[in-house]
Amino acid sequence: MTAVLVVMCLVVGALELYASRRARNQAEAFQHRIDELKTQVGKQSNVLVTVGEQLTAEVARVKREVLPGMDSRLRHNTLQLQEFKDLLRQADDHLRAQSTRLHELEQQKIIFSALRRKLTDVEAAVRPLLRDGAGGGGEDRVETALSRISDLERGDDQIQELQHDLTRALEDVEDAVADLLRFTADELDEKVTASLTGRPAEGVTVAGRLFSHDPQLRDILAAVYEHCVGANLLSIRFKTTDGAPERLRYFLAGRSMAELARGYAALLISIGMDLDRGLAQPDDAVALRAMLRTLNESIGATAQIGPLIVVRTPERLVCAVLRHTQGLEFDSYGVLWDPAATAEWLSRLPAHQVWDLTAWAAARPEA
Repeated sequence: MTAVLVVMCLVVGALELYASRRARNQAEAFQHRIDELKTQVGKQSNVLVTVGEQLTAEVARVKREVLPGMDSRLRHNTLQLQEFKDLLRQADDHLRAQSTRLHELEQQKIIFSALRRKLTDVEAAVRPLLRDGAGGGGEDRVETALSRISDLERGDDQIQELQHDLTRALEDVEDAVADLLRFTADELDEKVTASLTGRPAEGVTVAGRLFSHDPQLRDILAAVYEHCVGANLLSIRFKTTDGAPERLRYFLAGRSMAELARGYAALLISIGMDLDRGLAQPDDAVALRAMLRTLNESIGATAQIGPLIVVRTPERLVCAVLRHTQGLEFDSYGVLWDPAATAEWLSRLPAHQVWDLTAWAAARPEA
């Protein structure tokens, strides 16, 4: 009996020892799992802190750089819209004044025509009296009437010329107003897009200018220039003369200055090295070559499409692709309307930015 009790005690002790060891192992495993979870939570916390710092820095950058620029651009666009409104109001007043003047001239023309018919009737009535032997005083009156009719006819011709000039001026004003309305509508569409999406509408406007000393080439050169603009995936937002018919200013949109600079540099390199001879050329290369050859026919001309500057003097045809800071400096000097001054300014640029295409333009075009 004692032996049985001892054995049972030993068994119970063994079971307790086993249970105690198993509980300790489970506790250690549980503690290990807790430590792993703490490590993971610590890592996630560090990631969240890093992301939070990045978001804070980005928000600060937006507040510091983007928001002031948006506010400045909004104020600038508001001023532009106000200027356009003033121009439209002035154009509308001018149109009304010209319409009133045209109506008055039409009324005067009707009166002069009626007076000419009346004098013609008087002449027809008086001439039989002269043939029947009427006195010399009647003949003098008839001659005076005939002289008056001639004067009225000349005045009528002058009125017709004036009406023609007025019609042409009205057509020019209507074209300018249509351009202003289209440009203003595009600007307002962009504002609507910005208000609906909460972000500024995408769009970049770059400068374009064209100048030529040759009146005979201006229309042709303008057509070739605008074709080159379209072939380079740019659209003409607005076009105006800069105080003289030989000066044209363009506001172009569709591509950024950096993108245009890369494209024009590649095209000018291929032209300067004759890399495309005998090969099928893309539309932008064909259009640029056509514009360069047309400019070469002038005795003095300049053209600008964003960063691209082309100048033709009596001696040379020179092209350059400007960097952003150089473009600002070039605009500040205001030499584009003077081919000689433009060529002098371009000669101070680094050699890798300038292409002298005088010999290329003088050669026969590639087949």
